[in-house]
Amino acid sequence: MVQGKHAELIEAIEAKLDDHFEALKRDIVETLGVYLEKAETVFDPENIKWVQTNGFSGPYQRYPAKGEKVELTQDYKALLKWLKEHNGKATYRGFFYWLFSDGATIGRKKRR
Repeated sequence: MVQGKHAELIEAIEAKLDDHFEALKRDIVETLGVYLEKAETVFDPENIKWVQTNGFSGPYQRYPAKGEKVELTQDYKALLKWLKEHNGKATYRGFFYWLFSDGATIGRKKRR
């Protein structure tokens, strides 16, 4: 009789642990998915071949140079995606970035 109660208790504990670990697994998978989605938008703007130029408000950098084609590097694609997520304008690491009306050219200017 006592052994039967112990067996029932052990089965109940195992079932609870199975439920707990399954929920924990789902949470970890979901959290990793969110992390990886954000990690894909990581970029280093210094890896982009910026061209110095002048505009109405003074000097700035742009990529690509006027009349040149874009090189679709990972950094460029991630920066472009990030800018689109921020309505085409944002500040990052001391620079103000903006997206030109063509949707592919990016400008940047040092923040004062």
